[in-house]
Amino acid sequence: MTSIYAQRRAALAAQLGTGGVAIIPTAPERIRNRDADFPFRHDSYFFYLTGFSEPNAWLLLEANGRSTLFCQPKDLEREIWDGIRLGPQAAPAALGVSQAFSVSELDAHIPKLLENQTSVWYPFVTHDHLSSQVDGWLNKVRARVRMGVSCPSVQQDVCVLLDEMRLVKDAHEQDTMRSAARISAAAHVRAMQLSARMLRDGQDVREYHLEAELLHEFRRHGSQFPAYTSIVAAGANACVLHYRADTAPVRNGDLVLIDAGCELDGYASDITRTFPANGKFSGPQRALYDIVLAAQYASANATRAGARFNDPHEAAVKVLAQGLLDVGLLTHDKHGSLQDVLEKKAYFPFYMHRTSHWLGMDVHDCGSYVEPGEAITEPPKADPITGAVVQPRPSRVLHPGMVLTLEPGLYVRPGEGVPEQFWHIGIRIEDDAIVTANGCELISRDVPVDAGEIEALMRG
Repeated sequence: MTSIYAQRRAALAAQLGTGGVAIIPTAPERIRNRDADFPFRHDSYFFYLTGFSEPNAWLLLEANGRSTLFCQPKDLEREIWDGIRLGPQAAPAALGVSQAFSVSELDAHIPKLLENQTSVWYPFVTHDHLSSQVDGWLNKVRARVRMGVSCPSVQQDVCVLLDEMRLVKDAHEQDTMRSAARISAAAHVRAMQLSARMLRDGQDVREYHLEAELLHEFRRHGSQFPAYTSIVAAGANACVLHYRADTAPVRNGDLVLIDAGCELDGYASDITRTFPANGKFSGPQRALYDIVLAAQYASANATRAGARFNDPHEAAVKVLAQGLLDVGLLTHDKHGSLQDVLEKKAYFPFYMHRTSHWLGMDVHDCGSYVEPGEAITEPPKADPITGAVVQPRPSRVLHPGMVLTLEPGLYVRPGEGVPEQFWHIGIRIEDDAIVTANGCELISRDVPVDAGEIEALMRG
């Protein structure tokens, strides 16, 4: 495994330019309350280059490939309380870095490592006070210019380079994400089955009961954390996009929307399923569900190398808009043709988010959604919803190894002209897709997505 991180460091070093130095810290520890911390989670950029998950650590990488790690020193007393530390002496052999020092020596060593270099790269905006720390180190270098030392004159955002590197996942990353998706899919299956079983047995079912099943299954299979706070939304709560699992009852006749995924070895999964709490869709629920499912199939069919990032969204929106016209949530006499609905975004009250985002070490992973260097060809235009003038820019060209979500949805709240049979129905279907040369691999389909298959699963 060390070779993967060494290869990444070498690839980054080659992009720093002559005399370039990159400084990348891990995430800080955060106090939850009084003397209790939140569970520590490493910084994704730092982990991508080191595979090192201890807190209070830094990586310095030079254009010549030399790497320096700063980490916590061995300390018997602290290790009794907090766990064994790798320590600077063992770090080079364990992590493949060139040298390592105690993090307590950070301020002593970094100015020396910056001397006679031309540029310093670090993550902009992502770490509190990092820019002022860099300024302090550079000031120490400047204090020695009369002794013939030169100081880096350029500061650049290392995220620009790392975002591009992280956007395409290598074989190891893809395998890890497949494993994460399998664990998360099993957790969704478990929650679906528990909901139906408890309702059949006449038990009181709450959103937190289903969340507990998710967390149990994640951890049981080796996941270190949930990739994000799980959404478990019953009934009308499913129309709240970022609803969090709470104490609300799960009732017979409700739909339940679960958006949850585990993180495994630093990589996220992200799955959403919507299912009938008792295992049987009603007529209106099934009508809207089948529209969303058809939209997701359309988005998957539009996902392949050479396509654009926006293509899956546009394919999904077209199906959703036609479906809204078909069931009467939109009408031809009020909203016009399908093309009118698309141009005016008349679907927006029922579908207000995008269909995809990048997925990787972060659940909303890094990487530009705009194709770098491509000329703008369309004129500015007014957004039909906000009226704001926006400049359309060419969306990203998809390449094999990119990973994105496909997550269309429909959310129907009570309102004038909205048929009552659809009130309080919120549906989203989300899977994780690895782009391939001829299409995409949906790695999260170990949990059923077809309505009939969901009902069969929940009868079991």
